[in-house]
Amino acid sequence: MNVRLFAWRGLAVAACLAALPAAHATNGYFPHGFGLKAKGMGGASQALTHDAFAGVNNPAQAAWVGNRFEVGAEIFNPKRSATLATPMGSMTVESDKNVFLIPEMGYNVGLSNRLGVGITVYGNGGMNTVYPAVFPGDTNFFCSSATVCGQGKLGVDLMQLIVAPTVAYKLTDRHSVGVSPLLVYQSFKAYGLQAFGLPNQGRDSSTGMGVRLGYLGQLSDSVSVGASFSPKINMSRFKKYGGLFAENGDFDIPENFSFGVAFKLTPAVQLALDYQRINYSGVRAIGNASMANFANGFGAANGPGFGWQDVKVAKIGVQWQVNPAWTLRAGYNIGSNPVRSEDVYLNILAPGVVRSHLTVGATYAWSAKEELTVAAWHARRHNVEGTMPAPTRIGMSQNGFGVQYSRKF
Repeated sequence: MNVRLFAWRGLAVAACLAALPAAHATNGYFPHGFGLKAKGMGGASQALTHDAFAGVNNPAQAAWVGNRFEVGAEIFNPKRSATLATPMGSMTVESDKNVFLIPEMGYNVGLSNRLGVGITVYGNGGMNTVYPAVFPGDTNFFCSSATVCGQGKLGVDLMQLIVAPTVAYKLTDRHSVGVSPLLVYQSFKAYGLQAFGLPNQGRDSSTGMGVRLGYLGQLSDSVSVGASFSPKINMSRFKKYGGLFAENGDFDIPENFSFGVAFKLTPAVQLALDYQRINYSGVRAIGNASMANFANGFGAANGPGFGWQDVKVAKIGVQWQVNPAWTLRAGYNIGSNPVRSEDVYLNILAPGVVRSHLTVGATYAWSAKEELTVAAWHARRHNVEGTMPAPTRIGMSQNGFGVQYSRKF
């Protein structure tokens, strides 16, 4: 394989996908998994080597998966709503924006029997809400008049695109390590927050660089383990939103790590278990308490954030290779809720409160080189209630479905 050709192909696909939005909201604003094989198994992926998404799951996998690429897309359907007390009585509104198309891409090449390289393109998001005007005079529920609010609709839109080139090396025949530099672009827009002294500023963007480290080990012919770690990614500031996010517009990507184990129960059945932690509290714009810090003013280092706690996630998945053509999958994903009752009010804008996901999936391989994978998932509705500054309840449920084409070469 020509390494230069590999690089240009990967960057070309990355450029195409960069033009498309990402909108997830599952374990906080991180998706429950990456790649449709993992999504069909509850997101479990750390100790598996069945696709080219090493850059986002576990960089050490790139030394094992050989020459292949994956490209796919999913339909993501979150349903968000807020119920709160107003001068006109209790009122419930739902976000108008609830269908998103999300692309994905992975590309991997084995340069030798020990060295593998790849590139993964993926997205985070989830603070993507559009609440309609609900009061006479085209105002939203944060406002008392159209003069105060200006635009009646209320919402935010956060998108994060990460391009992850990857290098992995087998230290021995059973153990590998890998590294993925993370090239990050994010954009943000908010509107309808004039009641908080925050005029509509339009879309703004920021960039940053991070890293993901990984390890994968085959402990025996039937047991493998894996782990990955990504420290907090320092992003450039959203200059237009220096008066909204804590630390003058700083919105970093939180530290996160995962580890997992996979068991081959029979030659055809594999069980995978993962644990993930996402340290949202380490990013002030996300972790600062909202109401407790309200008097300090938006944009200050100790100003209001979304008040998100760190999220802990358990993932379990099973796959059964029925025959050489068909593989079936199922999984369950459960995580802690990042939003506390005292921070519910501001999280009307970003109600990432779902906790559990049921998932199913399948792969059909019509030849030794080509296959099609599908996955579907449902996150049942979860609500959180608060009383400050007014009785408020936020909630979310989700459905998703995706298709992925894979080819070995």
